[in-house]
Amino acid sequence: MSRISGGKKLIFLGVLVIILLAGLHFTAGNMSKLTPLASATRDFLAPVQRVVTIAGREVSGFISFPVKLINVAKRNQVLEARVSELEGKLSQYQEAQQENTRLKQLLNFNDSAAANLSTLTAAVVARDSGNWFGSIIVNAGSKEGIKKDMAVITPAGLVGRVINVSADTAEVLLVTDPRSGVGCLVQDNRAPGVVEGVAGSRGELNMVHIPADMAPRKGDKIITSGFGSIYPKGIPVGTVLETQKEKSGLFKMASLKPVVDFNRLEEVLIITSAHPDGE
Repeated sequence: MSRISGGKKLIFLGVLVIILLAGLHFTAGNMSKLTPLASATRDFLAPVQRVVTIAGREVSGFISFPVKLINVAKRNQVLEARVSELEGKLSQYQEAQQENTRLKQLLNFNDSAAANLSTLTAAVVARDSGNWFGSIIVNAGSKEGIKKDMAVITPAGLVGRVINVSADTAEVLLVTDPRSGVGCLVQDNRAPGVVEGVAGSRGELNMVHIPADMAPRKGDKIITSGFGSIYPKGIPVGTVLETQKEKSGLFKMASLKPVVDFNRLEEVLIITSAHPDGE
């Protein structure tokens, strides 16, 4: 027991000596001239201090590294959120620019076929997903003076006619629907016929009952005839793709490509009145 007790005393004395020497070192550090004892103490402790200083830097760096990672992660989150925000604004700007272009085309629609037409602009708000080329719903109704059987167009040409109206909306039967029938003419040779939608197709048109001796050629333009009270004369409808005989053999039939892109129909013009004499 006495040996153990003596060992503890020696350790205690050693620690005490080191503390005293360190105290002398730091006290001497404030003097302009070192004493021999202070100089020896500093030289003795210098290697120990170097190890402690290096270890302290490593520990400090080890502790601060995760903090830096967290800060970088937070900064990345902020930047990603900003990028997403800017991408959203860019998309909105591009959409607004495209809509502005389409509306300008509608407002500037003043060619020979429409010079004497009064029209109202309406947006397409719904389509029948089961019959995409059958009908559309537009956001103009009886409050705006829309009535059944008013013709509907775009700057490109014929879209269809209004078939029913509510206060704020109207349903438009597209010319591509098989239920639709429009009196038309071949623009070059004035051959008459009726344009119909093709059942089960993706928006194709047929012009039927064309006199056999007046068959149109590929590329001929088809326009509305103006017969009846619904469609004004001269509105573009389609372009001839090919011609063949009808089953009866008495008439010809032509397959047409519509002038209107019905897949991208977003705004239309409803013809509220026509003034053939420019009134």
